[in-house]
Amino acid sequence: MSAIRLLVLGSVRQHGRAHGYQVRNDLEFWGAGRWANAKPGSIYHALKAMAGQGMLVAHDTEPSRAGGPPRTEYELTPEGKGEFFRLLREALAVPRQRRDLLTAGVGFLVDLPRDEVVALLRRRVRALEEWQEEIHRDWTPGAGEDWGHIGEISGVWLNSSEAEERWARGLIERLEGGAYVMAGEGDPWEGLSPSAPE
Repeated sequence: MSAIRLLVLGSVRQHGRAHGYQVRNDLEFWGAGRWANAKPGSIYHALKAMAGQGMLVAHDTEPSRAGGPPRTEYELTPEGKGEFFRLLREALAVPRQRRDLLTAGVGFLVDLPRDEVVALLRRRVRALEEWQEEIHRDWTPGAGEDWGHIGEISGVWLNSSEAEERWARGLIERLEGGAYVMAGEGDPWEGLSPSAPE
């Protein structure tokens, strides 16, 4: 799964209809250039590719009054909306993915109802607990065994898994305590998006 795909679909969905500069501005505001390698070229490529795949509809607009070229605005198709929510749910529920996918998913978690996000995060916690059990059972040197520096790998896995589990449990607790405005509760994005020049 691509974090760029989730980010671009989510940004277009927020705007309803957006041109590439608006999407790029959103992703820059979120710092996605650093944590998802969301560079301008990859953003514009994703927009065109997803339009070709039927996830987005491309609309040509009039040239700007200032004399600039016409812009292409993009809008989600029903398939694009379905793909956005599929990617978002997977990013929140499935651990052991690239960190940028989880980060993108967290960025859009308010687009889902509170109860659903809590359920997805509980799935994530269960999967992390199962992974920790597997690490202890199959990937940790036993008494008297010397795996040398290779034994450190299980330590990396275990420590990162335990930290992620603590974070997920904390987020569940915050959500159950009423943190954030979620889908169906009002506008979860009010005041959070950058204002892009039109």
